[in-house]
Amino acid sequence: MLRTNTCGELSINNVGEEVMLSGWVQRNRDLGGMTFIDLRDRDGITQLAFNMDENSNLCEQARKLGREFVIKVRGIVIERSSKNKNISTGEIEIKVSDLDILNPSKVPPFTIEDQTDGGDELRMKYRYLDIRRNPIKENLILRARVSSETRKYLDKQGFCEIETPYLIKSTPEGARDFIVPSRMNEGQFYALPQSPQTFKQLLMVAGMDKYYQIVKCFRDEDLRADRQPEFTQIDCEMSFVDQEEILNTFEGLTRHLLKEVKGVELNEFPRITYDEAMKMYGSDKPDIRFGMKFVELNYICKEKNFQVFDSAELVVGINVKGGATFSRKQIDKLTDFVKTPQVGAKGLVYCKCNEDGSFKSSVDKFFTQEDLNNWADTCKASSGDLILILAGEKDKTRKALSSLRLHLAEELGLRNPEEFSPVWVLDFPLLEWDEESNRYHAMHHPFTSPKPEDIEKLNTDPASVRANAYDLVLNGNEIGGGSIRIHNRDLQKLMFKHLGFSDEDAKEQFGFLMEAFEYGAPPHGGVAFGFDRLCAIMGGQENIRDFIAFPKNNSGRDVMIDSPSIIDNEQLNELNIKLK
Repeated sequence: MLRTNTCGELSINNVGEEVMLSGWVQRNRDLGGMTFIDLRDRDGITQLAFNMDENSNLCEQARKLGREFVIKVRGIVIERSSKNKNISTGEIEIKVSDLDILNPSKVPPFTIEDQTDGGDELRMKYRYLDIRRNPIKENLILRARVSSETRKYLDKQGFCEIETPYLIKSTPEGARDFIVPSRMNEGQFYALPQSPQTFKQLLMVAGMDKYYQIVKCFRDEDLRADRQPEFTQIDCEMSFVDQEEILNTFEGLTRHLLKEVKGVELNEFPRITYDEAMKMYGSDKPDIRFGMKFVELNYICKEKNFQVFDSAELVVGINVKGGATFSRKQIDKLTDFVKTPQVGAKGLVYCKCNEDGSFKSSVDKFFTQEDLNNWADTCKASSGDLILILAGEKDKTRKALSSLRLHLAEELGLRNPEEFSPVWVLDFPLLEWDEESNRYHAMHHPFTSPKPEDIEKLNTDPASVRANAYDLVLNGNEIGGGSIRIHNRDLQKLMFKHLGFSDEDAKEQFGFLMEAFEYGAPPHGGVAFGFDRLCAIMGGQENIRDFIAFPKNNSGRDVMIDSPSIIDNEQLNELNIKLK
């Protein structure tokens, strides 16, 4: 037996007991007559005490232990004279009688501490060392809890966990597929799934009624902090349901996870349409933890001989509460921010609502105090507030103001990671026009059902057709999305037609699904949660990388195992692949 207890569970109640502990040397402190070692395992840290007067050989042996040595000790639990309130075992220490070195360690390439001196690439190269640090370890433990609680909730709701294949057929919609060559079928390839979408629909045709799985998915796309080439979804589908039942079911899942994992009780899940989200926040994933809703100002700002406003498709502003205290230097920084290529605005107009009831703006020579007072009334601005205005092409201006809104919220500390504000976004456009390919693409995917009342518009005005789709947004991040699916062959065929598929292409790519719809497909719908992102947000972060045990870097590489790597010629020959 290598241990009787972990390094995080002993307390004052265990004083006098003989115990065995195993773990890693966190730090070693030589105080002359005494040597103290902090021993660490996954559960915590326990202090070990070695007395030179009582056992000099043992004490000398302890002094030679380096950081991250793996050791086993036997000893008696005693009360500490100098207690540490920062750790759960801070009232006790182990008076060591036996010490075994289970494995020595090289000096780690970075310190294994909460605040480390290792950069991102170095820590990813030695990820197994990085996971020993509390922040990463606790993130992975949180992830495990979210997974466990997800299963508890869905099992209780009558869902059945079913695995779907990883080696599937490549389809042309969505992101690029990762391709896997088939040795047994020369010149043919599998694809790794971007989602189990068609399989979960087939499970509904098969009568499984409620399906879920926590599943790996793969997309060969450009990477960001919140994207990885392989990621995990909570994937769910239900039969004989409407949108309302799906929203209620997965509100329930979100409430359950936040209550059980974070101890947070959610009150309401507001619902807004896609059009409302874009109009009020300039984003289909709005952060509603704070105000600063958009206010359209066209009708009170135009025709005042200010060309910037008069020539703009949209003049829109936000009210920054208490922002009148911003200095000119601070406002200039905001102007520089909106002019960056990533934001793309040409400039920023401001109006300060002074405490004495007067107004000071950057366009005073074009607008009177009465005009500025109208701005304040429209924006519901009071004395001490700051109105910020952008103008230009409608979609670009809303996007730019959305970036400014989030930037300001970050600067003002309004995005509290311990506050959770969900919102459902509904009624997305079914289709979006792509200038490059000169055709419509599905905003979600080709199997999303249009709103029943909009189906007739598919042939006359496809851009105006709304999808029976919904996204769940939490703290400005889309954590889940889904839709009521098409379950009728003729409607699915019509959808493929509007997406530019010929009958032959549709049959080749999705003939199996179309045929299944002829054998009694029930009405069905579902949702998929981005599991990595959900865990990150629950952990108070937005970068998913630290919530994945072995993530890829921004180039899609695993620098720890050096992957992807070159395949030798023998393997390539077996796969009938010739490189240029």
